[in-house]
Amino acid sequence: MADRAAAGQPCLPLPESRDNHAANILRRTVAKPACRAAPIPTMPTSRPPTIDPVAVRRWMDLRAVASQEPPGFASPWLHEEVARRMEARLQWLVQKPASWAHWEPVRGGWNAQTLLQTRYPQASSYLLESNAHHAGLLQSTLKAPWWNPLKLRAAKAQVAYPAQPVGMLWANMALHYAADPQALIGQWLGLLEVGGFLMFSCLGPDTLRELRAVYAAQGWPPPAHAFTDMHDWGDMLVEAGFAEPVMDMERITLSFSTPQSLLAEMRTLGRNLSVARFSGLRTAAWRAALYEALRQGLADPADGGRLKVSFEFIYGHAFKPAPRFAAKPQTNIDLESLRRAAKATRRDPAQ
Repeated sequence: MADRAAAGQPCLPLPESRDNHAANILRRTVAKPACRAAPIPTMPTSRPPTIDPVAVRRWMDLRAVASQEPPGFASPWLHEEVARRMEARLQWLVQKPASWAHWEPVRGGWNAQTLLQTRYPQASSYLLESNAHHAGLLQSTLKAPWWNPLKLRAAKAQVAYPAQPVGMLWANMALHYAADPQALIGQWLGLLEVGGFLMFSCLGPDTLRELRAVYAAQGWPPPAHAFTDMHDWGDMLVEAGFAEPVMDMERITLSFSTPQSLLAEMRTLGRNLSVARFSGLRTAAWRAALYEALRQGLADPADGGRLKVSFEFIYGHAFKPAPRFAAKPQTNIDLESLRRAAKATRRDPAQ
């Protein structure tokens, strides 16, 4: 699959140009879903109907090759910002895991590793990367000299899948890219011990609503696949076997001085994975038309004509409950399952 970014087609979202640091976060609101002005199609089924699984696999391969060698690799700026905000939410959870796993930290927000190890200094951690290249980057970072700024502060991290279930799974900005999100959620459940919890974040359906409107006005296919609503994520968590899911969201508006800086930021976050995207590369003339459409459609006269786009971020956590044994005329239950259920009941008498 050709890289549409090379032809100027916007990919998914954005962060990291110098033009767009924290000073460009013009508005941060925690809003209720009922406040959305223009509803966007969501993805309530097991496989998102607007995402192309082939494009997802291709993007995973491309982003691994594009990763810089250590010690210079860095996660997208916006991913790091979301991870920082999600880590702050841990202050409301009294439970302190003895071990935890970091899902795809190279893209998800590498700086969160230090934040989490500072919060749980006695816990062992596991860095989980499905891509071999990314796993190699992490291995090299762990072996870096002590003075390397990316060197982990704690010595209990390892690039490996845990031999035993962990107390917390941290997954930042990964779920909205899953071609089969329910399968991924089920995989996360299997990594957790009974009573352990999942912390995750992803993009919500109001993301890029201004950009979607510009594309629609031009008669172009959408600039990104549809993102799932937080209520649908909650339903998927329960269906997968999680308990007590808690979801919330916030919106952030970012501004840019030029269409070029806006698109450069978006390319750091991903690619357009919509099944309805343009089927081939676009021309230089189309790119010029895109720049002009962005200037006209996204400019805010009240802010000097800067181009503004919105992002909706969904945060969620849920617990892995003790197994429930179905009542049948004859039921075979292994001894270890009974022990785990008994321990969980002692910890939570309400069960």
